Amino acid sequence: MADVPEKQIKRLRTLIDDAETNLAAAKELLVSLVGDDPVVVDKVKDENLGKVIEGVFDGQNMVGSDGKVYPVPANYASKSKLVQGDILKLTIAQDGAFMYKQIGPIPRRQIVGTLIQKEGHYYVDVGEKQYRVLLASVTYFKAKPGDQVSVNVPEDVTVDAEWAALEAAL
Repeated sequence: MADVPEKQIKRLRTLIDDAETNLAAAKELLVSLVGDDPVVVDKVKDENLGKVIEGVFDGQNMVGSDGKVYPVPANYASKSKLVQGDILKLTIAQDGAFMYKQIGPIPRRQIVGTLIQKEGHYYVDVGEKQYRVLLASVTYFKAKPGDQVSVNVPEDVTVDAEWAALEAAL
């Protein structure tokens, strides 16, 4: 192990993290294409019509106005810095593709905390509370447990948010 340069080990860890993120995104895409209810996708294809569903982002998924849960790709949620409570529009295209768009961002506040990892998940400890953050955000910012990070949470403190959107690693 002493023969292996630190730089190569670091690069290998980065490649593994990227592979895990890509695998998670591929699984989410598969679920979004096939879904828990493949009848919806078949119906869209059969009728050659698009279907539009609005819903609320719960930190990881969209809860549609139809009561169903739709997986939001982690890379999109991370890149768009979606906050729990944001309003999304899902368009299921004629070919069955899912396309999300943020249509109603809720007011947010930015806070600073420490990134921690427990039970395989990442959280940001801000003192009085710990907010879960997406793995895709952590890997994008190359953040590590113990790093100071900035996150966005709902401005309304009466909202008991479990998730935060990673804004930056400090």
